[in-house]
Amino acid sequence: MAVSLHPSRGFSARRLFSLIAIAALPTACIPNAAGDNYGVSGSSANTPQLETDMEAIRGASPPPPVWEARPVSRNAVSVTGGSYVVQSGDTLRAIGNKTGAGSEALAMANGLEAPFTIYPGQRLTVPSGLFHVVSSGETGIAIARAYGVRWSEIVARNNLEEPFILRIGQRLQLPGGAVVTAPVDQPQQSDALEQRAAAFSLDIDDIVTGGQPATGQNTTIATAAPSAPKPVIAPKNFNGQFRWPANGKVISRFGDQGGGKVNDGIAIAMTQGAPFRAAATGVVAYTGDDVPTLGNLILVDHGSGWVTAYGNASQISVQRGDTVQLGQVLGRAGQTGLATRPQLHFELRRDRKPVDPLGKLGAQ
Repeated sequence: MAVSLHPSRGFSARRLFSLIAIAALPTACIPNAAGDNYGVSGSSANTPQLETDMEAIRGASPPPPVWEARPVSRNAVSVTGGSYVVQSGDTLRAIGNKTGAGSEALAMANGLEAPFTIYPGQRLTVPSGLFHVVSSGETGIAIARAYGVRWSEIVARNNLEEPFILRIGQRLQLPGGAVVTAPVDQPQQSDALEQRAAAFSLDIDDIVTGGQPATGQNTTIATAAPSAPKPVIAPKNFNGQFRWPANGKVISRFGDQGGGKVNDGIAIAMTQGAPFRAAATGVVAYTGDDVPTLGNLILVDHGSGWVTAYGNASQISVQRGDTVQLGQVLGRAGQTGLATRPQLHFELRRDRKPVDPLGKLGAQ
């Protein structure tokens, strides 16, 4: 979800909407639980299955986090919509390829739930709209940026679920307002797209949910760039215990600040250039400045759904994929982003939801 932050204290406006997580699922597409399939009931003894081997993916080690935006080919096509009569042997994905609509959108439009069984002769509603076909290495963030829309809107429109790993060839329905291409006789549209892309802002939740590159149709996790990320994963059994990342006065506390403003973390007053440290052992999931108000930002994944965020840094001393130990220096405090004084903006998140750090850190 995308939010705006208070210029001086790292506040975020109340969320525009909540993402409804039905269950924790292995891909950002319709699940294929044991025994579930997309097949047409009664069509044959060998009912067609979801093309990706989901059980193998479940058993595979998760890839290291990959957060950078990847080049995106704006290939969205407009689907008029209508209806489709299911044929013997059809799958939702095959119907999506025939009609141009995504299998997730088809399921939503027709109220289909697990195990997503369809029948010969069944008439399905084909939703209308713009659909983007995911290419190798594309991330949700990059796709949203390419069309000048919010990644959180794409998540909601397609009912995507944890952990938001896209599939090569997946058809994503784009929200209204997406800019597809510039008409030949209206070149100024390209300028409008550039302006919208420049104004595009991310928050921590966007990075957490939209940063993984699309995987292939097999069980191998696709690498999104020639320089593949380091094969490091977060601890599997983290106990949820943290230490203070830095000593200093808390100048902005967690929670409701009134006037519709919410602080998702705390701000710790620090001296310019003073070091801050990892609050627990984990793997560096992100380093960058894509969240404008937080300036130079580090995210560390500790496993078991826990992520810590360190913002407003003047210097970052680690790289994505690095394993860091409790107390290891991550960077130096600063006044980047929209901070008005040297500080560390620190957040704790459990399953993407902000948690009050003061309730987990204890006394300094």
